[in-house]
Parts: sequence; structure tokens; C-alpha cells
Amino acid sequence: MASNDRSDLAQYLRQRRAAMTPPDLHGQPRSSRRRVSGLRRQEMADLTGISVEYYTRLEQGKAPRPSREILTALAQGFALTGPERAHLFRLGGESPPELPTPDSVVRPGLLRMLKGLDETMPVTVHDGRLDLLARNKRAAELLPPADGTGPFARNLAYQAFATTFLTDLLGDSAEQFLRVAAAELRTALSRYPEDDYLRSMLAELTATSPVFRDYWERGEVIASRSATKQLHHSTYGRVSFDIELLHDPERDHWVMLYTPRDDA
Repeated sequence: MASNDRSDLAQYLRQRRAAMTPPDLHGQPRSSRRRVSGLRRQEMADLTGISVEYYTRLEQGKAPRPSREILTALAQGFALTGPERAHLFRLGGESPPELPTPDSVVRPGLLRMLKGLDETMPVTVHDGRLDLLARNKRAAELLPPADGTGPFARNLAYQAFATTFLTDLLGDSAEQFLRVAAAELRTALSRYPEDDYLRSMLAELTATSPVFRDYWERGEVIASRSATKQLHHSTYGRVSFDIELLHDPERDHWVMLYTPRDDA
């Protein structure tokens, strides 16, 4: 949408307002019929804290580009879901707001998918803070234990620098893994800059791991969503996988698929 074209935003606002249920004085749905469906513009303006004159101009596509504060007020007034809020912001010419924190619950359908792939390939799920949330049976057999102690025991970046499980498993490719781990932690902190969990983990790794300090001071940001990894497993020997990462933006969850290579 061009910066001077607000027709799509105007249409979306009209559609959302028409879908709203008009309340009565006691907060219950009205029983009387209205000439038009949904809320009146004045009622919508009251819900959002925006003047009815400005809201009307938004619906007519005649208002200037709305600020993030206005878009936030509209999203709250319409009680939009995460995807709906993101759509509203894009129509308003702004990048969607980030989640305050990743969701801690994996979707049931995704968990069923993991179980369905138990005999086919290792699959893990981690969130945008790099905490491991779930893995299937094949992943549990292949990868290091994920039930250690301490507040950061399930965090992939923390495991990379505070333990030797993953670096031993990766062998010659451990150096690249450490680069990616530090870079992904930097990305997580840029997305959740006020997150106490991430800030505490950064402070601990900085204080206790010279190796982490070395990689962190490089200032790298790496967005790798696919890779080939060769693992040196104590039981299975040398095994190779093509790694693919799939993202669920609504919950900020990452699904990591380990597809066995034909030459493995």
C-alpha cells in the first residue's frame, strides 16, 4: 500500500466496526434492531479514545498516516488477535508490534506432528528466546539431555557456552555453531530488549565464559534458516542431517526438522 493510500485501512476499519456487537447500558448485547450492523462511529471512538472526527476520517481514507499509538488504540478497541493486529499495522504503514514474550505453550497440533515423526526424523521446537519447548522421541535419542538444573538449562545459547554437550556432538562444526548461538542470542535480545530472563543470561555468560565473550564481542547477526550438520554420536556414530527451520510468528516458535541425508 502506498504511503498516501489509506483505502485498504479504511475498508478494514469499516469491516471490523460492522462486526462488533453493540452493547447496551449494562454491557450486554442490545436486543433492538439498528439501521446498520455493528458499532456506531461514536461508540468506536469512545472505545479507542480517538476523537470521532479523526476516526471518521480514518474510515473515509482521508486521515494522514496514523501513528503507532493510534494503531495500538484501534487494535485494543477492536480486541484484535495477534494476526489481526499485525494486519492492521501493515495496512497503517507500520511494522507489526513484537510480542512482549514468546508463548510458552506449543500448539497441540504441532505436538501431534512431532509424535507422528517419532520414527522418521528428529524434530525440536524452541521459542524466540532460544528455550527448548518440545522434542520428539528421535530428537531425545540423538541430542543431549534437556532436563538439567538452573534457570537457563533448556536454553540453546546457554548450553552452547556453559556445557560441552553440543560442541562435542558437533565436532569440527562446533565453531560455526558457537557463532550462530551468540548471533541468535543477539537477535533475541534485539526483539525482547527488556526481557529479564535474556538479560540475566547474557550477564551470567559474560561473567563466566571467556569463549562466549569472544564470540559476543564480534557483534555478528546471522539469520541461518537451513544448514547441513554432521554429528558425532556416541551410539549412532557419524550421522548427517539437512536442517530446516520453520517459524510460527503468532507464538514466536521455531520448528527444527532434522532430515537424514541420503549419504548418512
